[in-house]
Amino acid sequence: MTERTINGGLKTALELGPILAFFVAYIWLKDRVFAIGGTEYDGFIVVTAGFIPVFLLSIGILWALTGHLSKMQAMTAVLITVFGGLSIWFNDPKFFKMKPTIIYLLFGGILGIGLLRGRSYLQTVMDTVMPLTHTGWMILTRRLMLFFFSLAALNEIIWRTQSEETWVYFKTFGLTAAIFVFFITQSKLFNEHSSAPKD
Repeated sequence: MTERTINGGLKTALELGPILAFFVAYIWLKDRVFAIGGTEYDGFIVVTAGFIPVFLLSIGILWALTGHLSKMQAMTAVLITVFGGLSIWFNDPKFFKMKPTIIYLLFGGILGIGLLRGRSYLQTVMDTVMPLTHTGWMILTRRLMLFFFSLAALNEIIWRTQSEETWVYFKTFGLTAAIFVFFITQSKLFNEHSSAPKD
């Protein structure tokens, strides 16, 4: 299937909508307990059970509209389904809370393997978005690898030492803001190592 472009606002809504829906549903149901099939589930587990199909539906729509899913998106969908499913099956939220840790360790590890081979796997998936020299891509990849490992460690610290509600706020807003700030702080690198034609 040929990759197609779609409206940027729609793409953002499909990518971030399920996360915001999870947050809103959690705030609404966090203090409630539901008896299902003779077992009691707290609001977090119920919201997780609802989040998985909503996320998969949004990813499916994105794939149908663009004809393409990145490896990161596909991997994220698999991990959300697996770890969310484990939390529901064992009625234990820790599996879902560990999911960001696993995702960032995998992303950081993949970038690290590429660096050891003298390649930037980041360039493979983002070359059309940010025109950089080979040196620029290698520097950015190294920084992003370390950033992903830092996020993995931070997620572990937050969910293990803070309240569940604090973790939900961190997951919804903190991680998203951190990634945004990371790329903003790389503006000097983008300028110094741009491979775009100069006027």
